[in-house]
Amino acid sequence: MKEWGPTFLRLAMGGVFIAHGAQKLFGVWGGGGLSGTTAYFTSLGLPSPSLLAILVSSVEAGGGALLVVGYQTIWVALALIVNMGVAIWKVHYTHGFFLNWTNAPGVGHGYEYNLVLIAGLLCLIFTGAGALSIDYARQRAAEEEAAGRARLRAKVNQ
Repeated sequence: MKEWGPTFLRLAMGGVFIAHGAQKLFGVWGGGGLSGTTAYFTSLGLPSPSLLAILVSSVEAGGGALLVVGYQTIWVALALIVNMGVAIWKVHYTHGFFLNWTNAPGVGHGYEYNLVLIAGLLCLIFTGAGALSIDYARQRAAEEEAAGRARLRAKVNQ
């Protein structure tokens, strides 16, 4: 049953990242789309805001999709950790730890949510993708192949 914990975490986090990436890329669910994301990155003084908007949006949406199917989970999680780390550094850190639960005007969100996402991504790095994932299926196939080779070697060496 231990393979199912990371599975549920991976699916939930993948969905969250797909949704946030889609907001930035396509403007769905109240997002600004690429033009809004580019304008926001420009307001932060980030270099090459158009390119960065495409990169960040794609990492979130594409990374989320890869998390959902459980493919290259370690590398995807690392890319998303970098993404969240930059978000904390450039946006959320100055607003403190907590989210702006009341949505008070002129008050940004703190970094607690990003920290939880980073912790979840670290869990996936250390535990693997879990059941129902491409990574898990590939790992099981490699283990079975290695076990088959070991049985063959044992027969030959008898």
